Amino acid sequence: MSNLLLTSDLHLGHTNCIKYDSRPFKNVEEMNKEIIRRFNERVKEDDTCIIVGDFCFRNSPGGKEGEGLTIHAKNYIKQLNGNKVFVRGNHDRNNSVQTKIERLILKVGGIYINVCHRPEHAIIQDDQYYSLNIVGHVHNAWKTKEITKNEKFSLMINVGVTTNNYYPYTFDEVKAIYDKWLHNHKNRKDIQRCLLMQSRKNK
Repeated sequence: MSNLLLTSDLHLGHTNCIKYDSRPFKNVEEMNKEIIRRFNERVKEDDTCIIVGDFCFRNSPGGKEGEGLTIHAKNYIKQLNGNKVFVRGNHDRNNSVQTKIERLILKVGGIYINVCHRPEHAIIQDDQYYSLNIVGHVHNAWKTKEITKNEKFSLMINVGVTTNNYYPYTFDEVKAIYDKWLHNHKNRKDIQRCLLMQSRKNK
């Protein structure tokens, strides 16, 4: 049975990120090796992992020190298990990842989920109601944050590697965080009513 996993902001090859995030690695080689090992520990060959932006840093020879190695993204990708789906992050435009995906919309268990790199691109309502947004970008600034608009509520979950001991999240782990938020929410009945109305509309 295949599984869905999510992660973000690996920053492979980015030496300066060790300092910026206080990452527990001696050098960039150790960081790359350990993040890849932990990825493969969780992600198996038949699994799919959505990488929600900022996969790696690639530098040119003689480029700014600490801001990437001269390694093409495909050399990291081939070391990773599973099917990889890349959502573009703000550092994925020139790092050889070359993904064109700006966001993904998932539908799991009747819940519509918006997946995007930047939290400011989270959405609560368009044609559908998104009670869950999966994001990255903010590194270890926060793990969850609630947003509200027009009396509707949504939870943002940051799946960056620094929030999960440098492992990808399984979708079950993400769903458990969401379920706990919903269960404890003072407006739970309103959220559930919106979800029910959406379910009926889409039948």
